[in-house]
Amino acid sequence: MTHTNAEPELSGVPHEPGSPLTEDVSLSGIGRRSAIDAVRMRIGMAIRLGLLKPGERLPDKDDVALGLSVSPMTARRALASLADDGVVVRLRGRSGGTFVADAPPAEVLHGLTMPASEFKQIHRLIDRRMLLESAVGHFAALNATGEQLARLESLTERMAAATDWAEYHQCDAEFHAAVGQASGLGAAVEEYQHSLDELYAFFVPYPIEELHLANRDHAVLTAALRASDVVAAAAVSREHVETLHRTMVVGLLTD
Repeated sequence: MTHTNAEPELSGVPHEPGSPLTEDVSLSGIGRRSAIDAVRMRIGMAIRLGLLKPGERLPDKDDVALGLSVSPMTARRALASLADDGVVVRLRGRSGGTFVADAPPAEVLHGLTMPASEFKQIHRLIDRRMLLESAVGHFAALNATGEQLARLESLTERMAAATDWAEYHQCDAEFHAAVGQASGLGAAVEEYQHSLDELYAFFVPYPIEELHLANRDHAVLTAALRASDVVAAAAVSREHVETLHRTMVVGLLTD
């Protein structure tokens, strides 16, 4: 994904400098936040939930931007704002970078939490993606070319070798987009991609170990596609998305 230094964007929707996101983004809750505030919320929630640990180093701003699907400028401003609030610490020098503070202010983290009013909507988005992803997996098993399968296998290997959430998430987004293209469903692929983008707007950083476990589904799906096994492809696609109900930030906060 290529980004410019134009002001904040979310889910592929550009906005004017300093303006809040508008209702063009179908997520009513996150759509009322600026892109900077959305990044602050996603990183803050990951810290509050213990997905990012005290002292843990964050990827650099460009990787944070790619991992959270925003511009580098948005990522830079969000990280600077979190540093001003004492949530992260920025150190200079060869061993420097941005680190989770040892004791982030609890009141700040509480203010960065997603309101419960948004949870029901996110579950609807997950269910919608489940329906689309099952269909995409089914038809990809019928239509995937050798070249497309090789690309999926390569992306699965890259995710297995990823060392942080930002790198993994970039490959994950490419993987699912590639499955969509392999399905050959034409205009329906755009709807599937839109459903992915909507949920990616709520992606928060996860420990790489947990993401590596999720990557096992990608390997199983790719094997099913190579075997042209439509039943297995649809089943693993459904199960992969069902897991989001438990492991996305919504499930973690409501358990």
